[in-house]
Amino acid sequence: MPPRTRQWTVLLAAAAALSLTTACDGVTIDTGAAPGASTTATGRTSTGNAGAQLDKLVVAKAGSMKGYSREKFPHWRTTGDNCDVRDSVLKRDGTKVKLSGCNVVAGTWKSVYDGKTLTSPTQVDIDHVVPLANAWRSGASSWTTDKRGDFANDLDDPQLVAVSATSNRSKGDQDPSTWKPTDTSSWCGYAEDWIAVKTHWKLTVTTAEKSALADMLEKCS
Repeated sequence: MPPRTRQWTVLLAAAAALSLTTACDGVTIDTGAAPGASTTATGRTSTGNAGAQLDKLVVAKAGSMKGYSREKFPHWRTTGDNCDVRDSVLKRDGTKVKLSGCNVVAGTWKSVYDGKTLTSPTQVDIDHVVPLANAWRSGASSWTTDKRGDFANDLDDPQLVAVSATSNRSKGDQDPSTWKPTDTSSWCGYAEDWIAVKTHWKLTVTTAEKSALADMLEKCS
């Protein structure tokens, strides 16, 4: 192997080893977004096509709650090394997050629903942007339990967000026609996230829900 190639191999190996140390006790992780980034309510990059996605969602009356229970949406799943999905969201959404092993023990979180700054993981709830009961009423009642578990633990779509416990419990299982974040600056991102989740999971919307989402998208301009 030529000397220059060998040097790059050593450097890349060192960088990979350094990245693995983030699982060690006492590690602090700064996961703040880059300045000027355009993000949704869950901190994801906005795609700007929410209006088109909303137009394609199927409009239907809300289904029955018969047979519903949170146990039919098993969560939180483990994500390895004594960590679970809740820990993963806390690490993703927080700044200066401190770990003990894999567990989040400290950090700071900005609750996008009400603008509150949270300084302890015990103050944070992990909210399902599209609530489990709403999903049940809009199509998930016909899913298998495994699929509902995938929905309840979805880290790939903007379905999980760290927010204040008070805002999460105020929201409950309501859709945007009856509940919106008190921080109006988050309406655009919240609507985009809601639409993205319903689009990916092929869930329906009610007429009132669709109208409320369209109104909230006006905050994006």
